[in-house]
Order: sequence, then C-alpha cells, then structure tokens
Amino acid sequence: MDSLAIADHLKNHGIKPSYPRIQIYKYLYDRRSHPTVDQIYNDLIKLIPTLSKTTIYNTLGLFINATLVKSFMLDENEKRYEIIIHDHSHFKCEKCNSIYDIPYDDIDLLPQQYNNFQIDEVQIFLRGICEDCLEQ
Repeated sequence: MDSLAIADHLKNHGIKPSYPRIQIYKYLYDRRSHPTVDQIYNDLIKLIPTLSKTTIYNTLGLFINATLVKSFMLDENEKRYEIIIHDHSHFKCEKCNSIYDIPYDDIDLLPQQYNNFQIDEVQIFLRGICEDCLEQ
C-alpha cells in the first residue's frame, strides 16, 4: 500500500494523515512482524528524526480506536501491534522469537454452558519451535 492510499485509508477512518501516522501505518502494513513500540521507534527514527515514542503510542492509540490496528500481549511485558486483517491466533518460536499468524475458522471454543456469553474477542497464543529452527 503506498502513502497516498494509506492517507486516504486514514481519512476514511477519521484520522488526519500526518507524515508520522502514514509512516507508522505503512510500517505495520508492510512488515506484518507484530512489532513493539521500541521496534517501531528504532526502525522509523532513521526516516523521521523528530519521531518520539510518545508520538508512536498516541498514533497506535488512534489506530486502535479506529479499529485499524490491534494490540496484544505476548509475554508479560511485551505488547505487540498489528494491522487488523482477519481473526487469527499467534505462534511464537521460543528459539528465534519469530511470531507467526495462524488463521483459524470459527471454532467453538466455549463449552455449551457458556452459549449465552457475548464473545468480543478471541486470543489464542501458541508457543514452541518453528519449522525453520527445528530443521537447524
């Protein structure tokens, strides 16, 4: 997605498309690597020398409120961010720390006794060793 398309996308979601906002969204869209704020900052500071972590946090908050991005906790102190594409789970390799999206279909996750509950979000996290690390 190019910068003009991102600007239009942000406008359509009620967000003023400033240069940092466009670049942060582009970063998330292009990489799909489930970055932390520190990773976003370290990668974009070269492109935007005036960028601050506060700007990143505020921008991600706007994106989350507009349902363009979601955050999730992978570990106790490791909040990650990603573009919302579809419902999926995550797999984290304990050897290389890579995070993979694992698609899932509509799964009946709750026992029948909870059928009257309203489910707003499902998060499934898998941990183990990825195929590449197993082959090494």
